[in-house]
Amino acid sequence: MPEQTAFGVIGGSGLYQMKGLSDVETVSLDTPFGPPSDAYHVGTLSGRRVAFLARHGRGHRLLPSEINFRANLYGFKALGVTRVIAVSAVGSLREEISPLDVVIPDQFIDRTAGRPSTFFGNGAVAHIAFADPFCAELGGSLADAAAAVEARCHRGGTYVCMEGPAFSTRAESNLYRSWGASVIGMTNLQEAKLAREAEICYATLAMVTDYDCWHHEEEAVTVEVVVARLKENAETAGKIIAGAIPRLAGERTCPCASALRNALLTDPAAIPRETRRRLDLLIGRHLKGGGS
Repeated sequence: MPEQTAFGVIGGSGLYQMKGLSDVETVSLDTPFGPPSDAYHVGTLSGRRVAFLARHGRGHRLLPSEINFRANLYGFKALGVTRVIAVSAVGSLREEISPLDVVIPDQFIDRTAGRPSTFFGNGAVAHIAFADPFCAELGGSLADAAAAVEARCHRGGTYVCMEGPAFSTRAESNLYRSWGASVIGMTNLQEAKLAREAEICYATLAMVTDYDCWHHEEEAVTVEVVVARLKENAETAGKIIAGAIPRLAGERTCPCASALRNALLTDPAAIPRETRRRLDLLIGRHLKGGGS
């Protein structure tokens, strides 16, 4: 196991390795929730220890609904990660958000179905606060770093998380626009919920590849359109992440760091032994005695 790392980076479509990461160690983990998407690559970036994980696995092997989100976030927690930056390819739902722009959203609409999005259950109940699903402190550092590299960045906005793997119909795309949403993707909602339960700060660096299918003057989104813009997006994302990390020194003061403090409702004495063992990394510091 490598030394404790402060930062995690989740690479989405087009970002399967972290450019600039040095002294890299490959770490394969198993978790109580199964295997993560791939091995973690832990190294040094901007003077800090960083763990990188390819969300879809190297070679892009996993559908959005096949990703083991619980294992991915648990693995980051086991590595000592306290802040996660998620890089994601998204479609724009607003005229003013153009392909190759960067969006740092601050809200979600969940359109997924049947994906595990909590570590809890099996005798342990917790209800985290999720009104503000992204870490504002981490998002601010990403916005500042984006400005420093002169990326066209939009701070704030709503990310619609759809099930996929098919892209939206035109009717769906226009419905999401009528809701005031900003971008659409297929992966980040579960990551954000699980990060909050793990008391990990989480922010999305949404890299715009297309206008989904609502824009009548643009071709409807296809894999060819997305792939054509992924490489340039990945270069921009790498520069922003490298610039954001040095801005996040010191202890965390955001609510993410203590999200479970008052969230666990189950009497510790009533939590089954196996459930408590599985969740110990997450809840151990909040429990005093109990167990069965």
